[in-house]
Parts: sequence; structure tokens; C-alpha cells
Amino acid sequence: MNSRRISIMAKIMNGNRVVTNEVRLSYANVFTPKSINGGDEKYSVSLIIPKSDTETIALINKAIDQAITDGVSKFGGKKPNKAALKLPLRDGIEKDDEAYEDAYFINCNSKTAPQIVDLNRQPITDETEVYSGCYARVSINFYAFNTNGNKGIACGLGNIQKTRDGESLGGGRVSANDDFGDGEDDFLG
Repeated sequence: MNSRRISIMAKIMNGNRVVTNEVRLSYANVFTPKSINGGDEKYSVSLIIPKSDTETIALINKAIDQAITDGVSKFGGKKPNKAALKLPLRDGIEKDDEAYEDAYFINCNSKTAPQIVDLNRQPITDETEVYSGCYARVSINFYAFNTNGNKGIACGLGNIQKTRDGESLGGGRVSANDDFGDGEDDFLG
């Protein structure tokens, strides 16, 4: 994987859809859907967005505002006070996790599999290439919900473009070379 950083700008599309700048993936279940708390199986990922990425954050807030406007029918025909809604963009301080320091995060999911591509927009099918800790650009969309008295804006997962590798979050991604070294160990003696 190419380790160069890309300089493509974040963008908003269709009012409530955003393509982020480079973010870090966490809790990445992007190849196989998983059920959380007995719910429907979904593809999901948490996006860690540096607080310094004011461009992506501004576009996300604009898309959330648009989703509130578009979702008035879900809120009884009235535009609710934003502060009264459950919103998807949250402060990393809530996580008490070093990876989320000085960052915001968004949990997003989808019932359909995201398309996952590399920097050349070629499909990535090797599930070990996209993992919690790698970096990517992600398309996300925002929509209103009103379920069992819970009102807010949710985040849907679109597509993923891996931009570079990163240190694995939560363990689990160690190369065989790191585990077994260069054969200098004498196991017999």
C-alpha cells in the first residue's frame, strides 16, 4: 500500500452526503456485517476525525443541518431544536481512548456492503488491508430518525477509499515477520 498522504479535499454532495478528508477507521466491520445488541446485521465503522480537520467537520455539520431540515416529517412537522436531538458527531473525550484524543468521531453503518477501493480506485478484496487503525476517505450520509421516542440524526456508511496503513487499534494486526523475526531465534537450544 502506498504510504503517501493525499491532498484531496472533503466535499459535500446532495446536501446530506459528505466525502471526508482522511480519517482513521475504528471498529471496522466493513467486509462482513455484524449484529449489535441483537439488531439487524450491518456493515459499520467508527470514523475518527482530527479536530484540526475543520473542513470535514464543517461539512458534516452542514449535512446534519440539511438532514434536520429534510427530516421535518419525522419530527412531527416541526423543525426541532438541534440541541434536543441525538447527533452523530461526538467528541472523542467521551471514548476515554488514546486513539480518540483531540478528535471527533462518528459511528456509521449500512445494511449494504460499502465499495472499498485503494488510491487508484481499484477494489480491495483482501480483508486484512482495511482494518481498525488504517486511514481512509469515507462517503457518509445523514438522515433523520424518530424511533420509540428517540429523535435524532443518524449516519449511513457509503464507500471507503483506503489512503494508508496505520497502527492497528485494539491489537490483532501483527505481521508474521514481526511475530517470527528473521529466524535468529534458536528454539532447540
